[in-house]
Amino acid sequence: MSPTAPAAPSADPDSAARQSIRDGRTSLGIELGSTRIKACLIGPDPAAVLAVGAHEWENDFVDRLWTYPLEKVWIGIQDAYAKLAASVQERYGLEITALGALGVSGMMHGYLPFDEADQLLVPFRTWRNTNTGPAAAELSELFGVNIPLRWSVAHLYQAILDQEPHVEQTRFVTTLAGYVHWQLSDQRVLGVGDASGMFPIDSTTVDYDARMTEQFDDLVRDSAAHLRIRNLLPQVLGAGTPAGTLTAHGAALLDPSGSLESGAPLCPPEGDAGTGMVATGSVAPRTGNVSAGTSIFAMVVLQQPLVGVHPELDLVTTPAGDPVAMVHCNNGASEFGAWAGMFARFAEAAGTPMSSDKVFGTLLQEALNGEADAGGLVAYNYLAGEPITGIPQGRPMFLRTPESRLTLGNFVRSQLYGIFGTLSLGMRVLEKEGVAIDHMLAHGGLFRTAGIPQRMLADSLGTPVAVGETAAEGGAWGIAVLASYLEVAPNMDLASFLDQKVFAKAPFTIIGPEPTDVAAYQVFLERYRDGLAVMATAAEVL
Repeated sequence: MSPTAPAAPSADPDSAARQSIRDGRTSLGIELGSTRIKACLIGPDPAAVLAVGAHEWENDFVDRLWTYPLEKVWIGIQDAYAKLAASVQERYGLEITALGALGVSGMMHGYLPFDEADQLLVPFRTWRNTNTGPAAAELSELFGVNIPLRWSVAHLYQAILDQEPHVEQTRFVTTLAGYVHWQLSDQRVLGVGDASGMFPIDSTTVDYDARMTEQFDDLVRDSAAHLRIRNLLPQVLGAGTPAGTLTAHGAALLDPSGSLESGAPLCPPEGDAGTGMVATGSVAPRTGNVSAGTSIFAMVVLQQPLVGVHPELDLVTTPAGDPVAMVHCNNGASEFGAWAGMFARFAEAAGTPMSSDKVFGTLLQEALNGEADAGGLVAYNYLAGEPITGIPQGRPMFLRTPESRLTLGNFVRSQLYGIFGTLSLGMRVLEKEGVAIDHMLAHGGLFRTAGIPQRMLADSLGTPVAVGETAAEGGAWGIAVLASYLEVAPNMDLASFLDQKVFAKAPFTIIGPEPTDVAAYQVFLERYRDGLAVMATAAEVL
């Protein structure tokens, strides 16, 4: 073959992937979710996933606070990366030695305070904690915007109100993604989307709101005079901004085997809400997405500011800094997962063991045999408190009346409706504000079973719901895409990059709401709303 002759098409479909891995032209995304730490590797084509690895973990309830020990963070990250590397070795016959870029995503909000020696002062307080009510209420009134219970500034101010000793030593506060990024790159930065869950952001400056930072400093001048909020928080960066490089120490943290080289550029660390927006291509006005996991939340990109202040809505941003209304529910699919585990044990005890995917698939399929209003059954997935509905502590419940029709189909449908119940209440606030949405894009493990959860979400929202092939990869793929965006960011905005480079040929399945099922869901939702009084009582007496 002459030097100028075109290369013949390769018979090996993985040859391009192998070359990308050899050349270090890949992007790695790591996401620390509520129940899984996941690693996702993509090549020059960001729509194509080359390999994944995952590690299961669970939060701990210690001293009445939800937490994850930091040692479990690194055990999980290393395990997820090792499984990804093993997958690369098995499929492509290669060892990962270099990366083109990488990024870190994590559960948004929460509280990680460090002292001047970079030592963690109290165990990581996650988004799930609801002990910050007095602080959130006072800050919401002071700022004139809703400050949710889980935001970092609410945790910080609650610690000040409670006169916790560690406040005097606090010199730096960050999120889980910010912490991991800091350890990998030695940079104390944060993507604007994740930063908007720490402290209110001014989208015109893509930085913390200047007026509110001054108000906060004035508020704590007598009780914590040494604190200046800007000095405590990470530097804010928009998507596509270089955010440091992988240090030798960071490479060893990721890959203790020593195979991975340092030097790869990092994108700004982001929260799972922001990477969910990227993973669904929902960063432009009139788009929105739903992420369903341990928590469930919806993100809707706004065309204009909201008229009122609503406790059901968070005002956050896209990874590029555009304003977003977020409906965040503390409780997602975990309770349904617990029921599925019981059914799996029943199958095993009966001598017909089934895989987890088979159990979920069977239950979800049975939901189609249920009545459209779940037959009078009501399920609450409240493992933790739920600020949107004013329930302070978690008490999962399944309720029925003597007239309810207790069938397996109705039971499963009520569990699915229960996952979407609190979200529906929050989304109705956006409807009253006149916020228009063309369709919602859904992602997360719940949507691995095609069609059924998607259909019921569409009925619960009264809006078409789209699911793509990468839905189950979720935020780990989303942050890998943000890492790959670094290369083209100087010449292309994020929305154009997603439209033209990531989702141009991506197949989506869209399911619209059925009018009769929407009406039936409304019957369920009224029953669900009425039953919240039972939930409140249960939190008091049990």
